[in-house]
Amino acid sequence: MTTVFHPLVKRFLDGELNLADLPPELHAEARAAERLLGAVDRAPVTLPAALDARVMSAVRRRASAPARRWWQRLAEPWEIRVRLRPWILGPALAAAAVLVLILARSQPPVPAVAVAAAPESVYVRFVLYAPGAHRVSVAGTFNQWDATTAPLAPAGAAGVWATTVALPVGQHQYAFLVDGRRWVNDPAAPMVDDGFGRRNSVVAVTAGAAGARAL
Repeated sequence: MTTVFHPLVKRFLDGELNLADLPPELHAEARAAERLLGAVDRAPVTLPAALDARVMSAVRRRASAPARRWWQRLAEPWEIRVRLRPWILGPALAAAAVLVLILARSQPPVPAVAVAAAPESVYVRFVLYAPGAHRVSVAGTFNQWDATTAPLAPAGAAGVWATTVALPVGQHQYAFLVDGRRWVNDPAAPMVDDGFGRRNSVVAVTAGAAGARAL
């Protein structure tokens, strides 16, 4: 049976986050994942002392085999020197030019190929009122929930944090991380269930939108 854990729980198992960094509703899942990982047999594997000698002996035998030496000589680069005489080079170039013209006329025209443009991106401004916070960032499906890629900065008014992120067209789930330990949903945005017992904020980016804003 395959157990799917929340992305934040996976980062906890990798040692990137502490249990205190996770939302309270993920603590039980994190402990269960930790118990499951602890049940794995981590006893070191001891290899026979003579294994290294046997392996090196087999490598030396293969390296000295006649077929291998023959293949190495065949694969070595060879130097070929060609001396061209001017009275031969001229007619040869003329014949090659005539052949190119004949082939070019016999080939059908190549149709133009339309190259698809890159998906359109829209700049979205994320704003959060978090008085007393020391640092704020936004993470979501648009940056693989990496809270280090989109930090917010104080936006003039006391307690207001903001940043602008280029998002591709589509629907994106996100949340704010305050002081590296507390996840906060956007109070002005709709929310959806993430399938792991938590709810994430949602921003929908449409083509041609200008200056989209998530408050």
